[in-house]
Amino acid sequence: MSSREPALDATDARLLRELIDHPRATGVELAARLGLARNTVQSRLARWESAGVLAGFERRVEPRALGYPLSAFVAVVVDQHRLDAVVDELARIPEVTEVCGMTGATDLTVRVVARDADDLYRLAGAVLKIPGVERTTMSLIMRELVGPRTAPLLDRLAGPQAE
Repeated sequence: MSSREPALDATDARLLRELIDHPRATGVELAARLGLARNTVQSRLARWESAGVLAGFERRVEPRALGYPLSAFVAVVVDQHRLDAVVDELARIPEVTEVCGMTGATDLTVRVVARDADDLYRLAGAVLKIPGVERTTMSLIMRELVGPRTAPLLDRLAGPQAE
């Protein structure tokens, strides 16, 4: 949403929370669960899609299920004149699942997945070979303790009736 658009309200939060809990629910089902008119649900969903509030509703596929049991974060220091080119090259590596621009001692944090230790070593080398990458530091993810989430924020916005 742009800064000119109104923030989400409690009804929005309740509806988004319901979508998290029941991602395959139809507009009619969502309306019935929340006691809203179907048109209210449909118009809010359409508004969110056009404003970029909702990302695609693709299912989250765990890399482990695809044969990539190892995950790591790679902290990357980049020649600032080549930042865009480095990001473009990182996006071409299939095992790169996320790239975030950072403040502080490193410029990028890159999440990668690998089949085994040798594959992870190969990936580290591939990242280092990208022109403009000055140095990297890798940290192996031992276990994801809290995954990506927005539900607690939606619960807070929705108020006491959501709990």
